[in-house]
Amino acid sequence: MDTPGARPPTAFDTLGTVDKKNALRAGALAAGTTLMMLLMSSPALALNRDDGDDPGTGLSVIETLGLYVLLPIGLFVVIAGLVMVADKSHQKKDPTSSNVRTKADAKA
Repeated sequence: MDTPGARPPTAFDTLGTVDKKNALRAGALAAGTTLMMLLMSSPALALNRDDGDDPGTGLSVIETLGLYVLLPIGLFVVIAGLVMVADKSHQKKDPTSSNVRTKADAKA
């Protein structure tokens, strides 16, 4: 049923018109929300200090990596290890195959 001289189908032809509208609507909503968040957060980037503001010394690169990279990874490893130890401490009970006898007790 190809029409002679018709353009070849594109990847977006599989999407219906409603899907395109919803995608554009979602994109516009996401862009608008991002823009509003950026506009509302501008006071966080202020160069003027607030009253009572007493910032401490900054963190070094090593301290920052340790605090925000190594510490979470270490906590993850400790928690995962505790879960594995707690899981392996129980013997696995398989009620479907561990209590099945393969030889019959009765003699014929």
